[in-house]
Amino acid sequence: MLLAVDIGNTNIHMGLWDGSSWRLNWRARTVAEKMPDEYGVLVRNFLSSADLGYAVVSGVIISSVVPPLTATFRELIDRYIEQTPLIVNHKTNIGVEIAIDQPQQAGADRLVNSAAVIGFHGGGPAVVVDFGTSTNFDVVSAQNQYIGGAIAPGINLAHDALVSRAAKLHKVDIQPPPDAIGRNTIHAMQSGIFWGYVGLVDGILSRIIKSLDDPDTKVIATGGLASLFNEHVAAIDTIAPNLTLDGLRYIYELNT
Repeated sequence: MLLAVDIGNTNIHMGLWDGSSWRLNWRARTVAEKMPDEYGVLVRNFLSSADLGYAVVSGVIISSVVPPLTATFRELIDRYIEQTPLIVNHKTNIGVEIAIDQPQQAGADRLVNSAAVIGFHGGGPAVVVDFGTSTNFDVVSAQNQYIGGAIAPGINLAHDALVSRAAKLHKVDIQPPPDAIGRNTIHAMQSGIFWGYVGLVDGILSRIIKSLDDPDTKVIATGGLASLFNEHVAAIDTIAPNLTLDGLRYIYELNT
């Protein structure tokens, strides 16, 4: 079985592919200070939830945007699973030409999502919107090249920044309020944060699609908050919760 690990700034998303489906699918909080043994226990518990052990893992692939944890997971995979993981970077064969100015600066998650477009969504032109700590817009051209995109603060990050800098404002649920005109502080904040973010996503997508100048451009949304925005962002065609894990699986198969 293939163990796929996507290490993000907020969450670590792990999946176990059994050859036909994701047998396990877990998220854990990212803690950069944890030691390999501590994450080793996490992986063991992840597997034991399906009455499995380290021995069932036949391959490991990792995407990481947290460098200290890249080394941590490399060590725990070597120690507990006794394998060398495939760690995705700009030199990895991802099935997509990386056609940006500085490929070495591209986040592994962005490359993996672009690979998933080729492997499972019919190729470009396409835009992936990944709702995470940041909201990434990643663009695959009609020639199946990764040509860049946009990076915006994630909605939770914007929410936290507002609350931390305004003494009389407190955290609210991220959801659409009853009306765009907030008649109390909670609804006013929800209106500004939620509808403001819908406007951000709509605006960036419209500019990217205009720049591509291709009516066949599809928009694929992923990440924890993708479903929340699906009905409010008209340009979204598909919600793909496991897009990054699928991209990791695709890349692993290309390289093995």
